[in-house]
Amino acid sequence: MSVPPPDLERLAARSWRGLEEERFGGWLLRAGGGFTGRANSVLIAGEPPVDLRGAVDTVTGWYERRGLRPRAQVPMPGAEHADAAFDAAGWIRDDDNLVLTAALAGWAAPQVDVHLAPTPDDAWLAGYRYRGTPLPPVASAVLVNADDPVFASVRVDPAPAPLAAVARGVVVDGWLCVTAVTVDERYRRRGLATAVMAGLGAWARDRGGHSCLLQVAGGNAPALALYERLGFTEHHRYHYRLGAEPERRPG
Repeated sequence: MSVPPPDLERLAARSWRGLEEERFGGWLLRAGGGFTGRANSVLIAGEPPVDLRGAVDTVTGWYERRGLRPRAQVPMPGAEHADAAFDAAGWIRDDDNLVLTAALAGWAAPQVDVHLAPTPDDAWLAGYRYRGTPLPPVASAVLVNADDPVFASVRVDPAPAPLAAVARGVVVDGWLCVTAVTVDERYRRRGLATAVMAGLGAWARDRGGHSCLLQVAGGNAPALALYERLGFTEHHRYHYRLGAEPERRPG
């Protein structure tokens, strides 16, 4: 794909927003009640309106005033100078995340029924395991905070059995941005992740979508193998820089 990393990150940011956002020159400050790094980090995709040392101080204060740990999402290549400034300020570096892209053309139709809904119901929310844990109450507000998101699910066994697989998609300027792909451990190795991806791909093509992007942890070998089979390749990487935890004052 020929889209530069900062441009693709700005596009992806429109699919997964903070509940509060503020422009800071070419940077985007985001806060979302602490749910997910992307909704609670400053996106480094351009230049700040002040020198980098002052920018780091401004970002630190912005998050501390909201009781959140300061965090920066740093796409590479392109943000090396900002990354060095955060490093010099003592912000620790998290592991790499890979941004993968693929063309939507040629994706096979799903082999099972994939249900699509404009909002997540309780079963969908229970099926999405963010980093293996149940969702906090603020998650619902973050999940629906985009233009026309869709929530995909596959049910194998009737309720009250859990959903077998879930995922979320948003189309932004022809790009299908996929997040929240989760397969319940009881239903793995049945091709259900491929099915929800196929269902979202068909939905996106009907809306003029031409390409897909998603993010995956660099150490998630099973997910990387799945997406490679679907034709995804690495576009770029990003990591987070984390400032000090804010002081917790007694109530």
